Amino acid sequence: MSQPAVLPVPPDLAARYAGMPEGRAWLRSLPDLAGTLLERWALVSNLGPGAMPWHGHGALVLPVLQEDGTPAALKIAFPHDEAQVERHALALWGGEGAVRLIASDPGTCSMLLERLDAGRPLTAVPVEDAAAVWGGLVRKLNLVPDDRPQWREFEHIAARAEQWSDDLPADWEHLGRPFPRWLLEAALEVCQTRGAVGRRTARDVLVHADLHYLNILARPGTAAADGQPTADAYAAIDPQPMIGEPEFAVAPLLWNRLQDLPLNQPKSGLRQRCADFSAAGGLDSDVARQWGVAREVANALWYAGQPGHHGDLARSLWVASTLAGRTLDGLPPAHALPEPGQAFMTG
Repeated sequence: MSQPAVLPVPPDLAARYAGMPEGRAWLRSLPDLAGTLLERWALVSNLGPGAMPWHGHGALVLPVLQEDGTPAALKIAFPHDEAQVERHALALWGGEGAVRLIASDPGTCSMLLERLDAGRPLTAVPVEDAAAVWGGLVRKLNLVPDDRPQWREFEHIAARAEQWSDDLPADWEHLGRPFPRWLLEAALEVCQTRGAVGRRTARDVLVHADLHYLNILARPGTAAADGQPTADAYAAIDPQPMIGEPEFAVAPLLWNRLQDLPLNQPKSGLRQRCADFSAAGGLDSDVARQWGVAREVANALWYAGQPGHHGDLARSLWVASTLAGRTLDGLPPAHALPEPGQAFMTG
């Protein structure tokens, strides 16, 4: 079996990696690498004429057929830390709540995965119904550590919080104090309490740290039960796995789909969303809110240091300060804020 004559690279993915030498080298390697993996795993490309492969932030995903005709997905990631540990988390989950891992090639950060329905992400489900799906998946994904060797590969969330305790104040000063000090201190309080008290507790689980709506896809052939979508019909992808408090997973739900917040009460709507999704997953909503503050302050400082991310910075500051109870003045209204990766909305 051979590779396609040409492997098109999605323009967004090409633009993201063309600006650095290692990124350009990876982009050049993709056709040969895909061809090698197709042969090794006895696959044929299932990419239609003129179609582009799927992609995420850091990987190309090629639809393929296995030797017996079963659909699958060949994921080739740009080598980085999160891509190196993804296969370990998927192996631990074993297809329960997450996409099933069929094969992997650690040297190239490549994996052969169960084919999910990319056209049916959780974004297509109303937020009030999405909570039940998300909560059901979280209950499956929150594995308690055991003696399997994969557990040694993951960073601990409390250790990340300890690192933030040092890094966030330094970044805030270096970037010219881009937001009020009280918001920085709110994040640091979370880092100090959750990083110390929450470290290595009996509540530690395997956490999907990027479990937002676009990272949850329907399994082909599934349908809503009695008109309501269920967790069994969906699976998570792109886990960014860590070990620690399960409430860490709630935050990405809060900085996505701001357009779905109530028009007249977006602030209380955001806090209610945190409560609703936490309840669906059997989580502590106040701990989830605290982690949301810390994670969004960390995001805000990253955006503040990057050109062209004014909209992302504003979104992170709105979410962080709203969760902290004092929405910052001077920010655009919630419904004018961009989704991650989008430009500001106008009109």
